[in-house]
Amino acid sequence: MTLSEETARRRTFAIISHPDAGKTTLTEKLLLYGGAIQEAGAVRSNKIRKTATSDFLEIEKQRGISVATSVMTFEYNGIRVNILDTPGHKDFAEDTYRTLTAVDSVILVVDRVKGVEEQTRKLMEVCRMRNTPVMVFVNKMDREGIEGIELLEELEDELKISTCPFTWPIGTGNQFKGVYNLYKKSVQLFSPGKSTISEMILSSTDQNPAELEEFAGKENLRKLWEEISLTSELFEPFDYKRYRDGHLAPVFFGSALNNFGILELLETFLEIAPGPGSAEAHERTIQPDDKLFSGFIFKIHANLDPNHRDRIAFLRICSGRFEKNKLYYHPRLEKRMRFSSPTAFMANAKSSVDEAFPGDVIGLYDNGSLKIGDALTEGEVLNFKGIPSFSPEILKEVINMTPFKAKQLEKGVRQLTDEGLAQLFIQQPGNKKIIGTVGELQFDVIKYRLENEYGATCNFHALPFAKACWMTFKDKTQMENLLNRKASVIAFDKEDNPVFLAENDWMLRIIKETYPSVSFFKTSEFKPETEISV
Repeated sequence: MTLSEETARRRTFAIISHPDAGKTTLTEKLLLYGGAIQEAGAVRSNKIRKTATSDFLEIEKQRGISVATSVMTFEYNGIRVNILDTPGHKDFAEDTYRTLTAVDSVILVVDRVKGVEEQTRKLMEVCRMRNTPVMVFVNKMDREGIEGIELLEELEDELKISTCPFTWPIGTGNQFKGVYNLYKKSVQLFSPGKSTISEMILSSTDQNPAELEEFAGKENLRKLWEEISLTSELFEPFDYKRYRDGHLAPVFFGSALNNFGILELLETFLEIAPGPGSAEAHERTIQPDDKLFSGFIFKIHANLDPNHRDRIAFLRICSGRFEKNKLYYHPRLEKRMRFSSPTAFMANAKSSVDEAFPGDVIGLYDNGSLKIGDALTEGEVLNFKGIPSFSPEILKEVINMTPFKAKQLEKGVRQLTDEGLAQLFIQQPGNKKIIGTVGELQFDVIKYRLENEYGATCNFHALPFAKACWMTFKDKTQMENLLNRKASVIAFDKEDNPVFLAENDWMLRIIKETYPSVSFFKTSEFKPETEISV
């Protein structure tokens, strides 16, 4: 195939949700349809993950949660599908945020029982920042919960996005029988099947055949036609451009556990979801059909296998053709690098690849040279936009408990924060190391990994700050004045950008009144939409 043909047949997306909404189960069922796994439970029971136990994954097992993004690839009807299954736990939200920079669209899973939850809102904020196309899958329709029309109204109010139902449930709770496709005018009914793909029992364009009424029940059908009539009045019709621009979300209903509605979601996704799109660098816009290769690192995993101390950088290919053993240029280091063992992923299982195309995500074995946000090209200097750090909510000072292991601690803290596990800020005088995270769990992970992977022990001293805000100044004199007078609440990130450590919003307002030229930002990308209003 040509480069354009290979690019056109790729769909790269992330599945996101609040914890326990059913994200992993949906991922699993999509993999079943794609033939990537043979039985349900493989994702949840770790059958498709790397079997070697790492220290990091041991923490994951102990907590019973997913804390790492998994990459999974399969083929369906000639389309190469790349799924990035993200952590649901809020303490690892920043890993999810960065993952969203590497995808072309998103499927948001919503729990029908609980509706819109806190993490759902935060994830949608990031999608809106990038105008990422979003589809919504309302899960657990086989359980009692919020009614369909009420839930769509909640989605619009809470997530600030228009909704467009693509399917509608036939019955709910223990009477849930399947879904009706509002655009194909067809019914798909399924038998519950938890371990294999369920057989479709009926697909019909006739709205009320006798066999449909016998299976679904007369009352369920009456309610179905009544609600479908209401949806046409209350919600927008599908508009391809508004979906692609991130303003309209197609909605699907189903039960991932029982295979209700999954096929409708998958086939519609492949039909309307965007393929690889353009990527923004400070120097120019990169188009996927550009002949020369380019890509960026959006995630790093170190020491996945403690026996080999491997470090893998996740690369999203933006343009051209990536080839094994070819020399590529690293703009930040100003040197060329060769990758002899690039890998494709099935969760943490890896297979060697000879070439990859725009939209693909591959793993590169790295000796510590690569960092999140780094570009690789065929010689062009590119610095990709849109891979920011977010303002942490918890800040603690690192206290070295084994002074003779200072070098190991320094190395460990640098490498773990390079992975994006947390953020590192340096405060003077004394070269104090401050770790910033969005949750307490990262501190447990960092402490565990420092001791088991680097032989360094530490404690964390809680600081009285509620947020770290990046700053810019219009007046250089005011900047120097603030940095000198408020050194106790100023730190610097790894790019040496000044960061204000605030105890509360009131403190930000006082500083703004005293130094009118200062602007505060909630991410390390100083965009107008990320500026904090004080």
